[in-house]
Amino acid sequence: MADKNDEKSEVAPVAAEAKAEKGAKAGQAPKADAAHKGADAALPTPAWVAIAVAAMVVGVLCGHFLLGGGSSISLSGKTTLTGDQLDSTIATYTYNGKTVDVTARQVISQSKSVDSAANSDGTYGVPAADDVVSYARNAIVLQAAKDQGISVSEDDLSAYANQMFQTDDYASIASKYGIDEDTAKQTISDSCMMSKLRDSVVTATLPEQPTKPTEPAEGQEDTPTADYASYIIGLAGDEWDSANNTWASTDGDYYNALSSYEISNDSATYAAAQAAYYVAYSNYSTAYSDYNSQWTTYVNSLLSNASIQLGSLAV
Repeated sequence: MADKNDEKSEVAPVAAEAKAEKGAKAGQAPKADAAHKGADAALPTPAWVAIAVAAMVVGVLCGHFLLGGGSSISLSGKTTLTGDQLDSTIATYTYNGKTVDVTARQVISQSKSVDSAANSDGTYGVPAADDVVSYARNAIVLQAAKDQGISVSEDDLSAYANQMFQTDDYASIASKYGIDEDTAKQTISDSCMMSKLRDSVVTATLPEQPTKPTEPAEGQEDTPTADYASYIIGLAGDEWDSANNTWASTDGDYYNALSSYEISNDSATYAAAQAAYYVAYSNYSTAYSDYNSQWTTYVNSLLSNASIQLGSLAV
């Protein structure tokens, strides 16, 4: 079964950052540099998917396999493999009663090209246990997606690549991150499939991720503008009454944070816009934590049906 402490650690960074932003709800905007730095670090942003597909989609996946050993695999004392051993079994995992072999080539290929992993003498380092477990976790989640009939078309893949990297030129993506094109395309495809699975099992919804207000020109920090007013009203939504040029209610999050600022339909300061941003950020963080928790619980339920054995080199 999943360890509840592991599950808490999954959402802790976002939850902690949301707690740090509570000061914004008191009507005082946090200092821009320090507060923005914290917010940007916590919010989920697109990242290279080849490191660990599941990690890119949802953060570090929780759940327990039955496994042993230390931080690296001991294969009868081996720490390196020759080229002809890359397709030998270095681990097996069992999921829903079916046992699957894992090779060094598969584990290496989840994050880099095999050629780039070679040592100067032509050997290859035995993959670390964490990397093997990551591969098995990803494979199990992908199998769950396939079991639900989920697949990824070329159009799906193109749209997902453009969303994550602003291009579907896989050769360009691969070159940027120092891997081969096949690895880049396959990993993006796997990530897309996991994303589709996540969307099919998670019922929580996310609001639009807020963007920071544009910083004012030097010396104009305290000058009210219509742009900042529009930014605040756009975030506040139905909490603002544009027809009467005032707050629609006095019990909402935005009113609580911004009641000390002078705001109208066409006038607000950068400081007020900052305060509105942190309300939106805090709300997004809370929603993301709920969303991520549902996905983590689902993945844990998959992994609770799995076990993994490391270190059996077939020769």
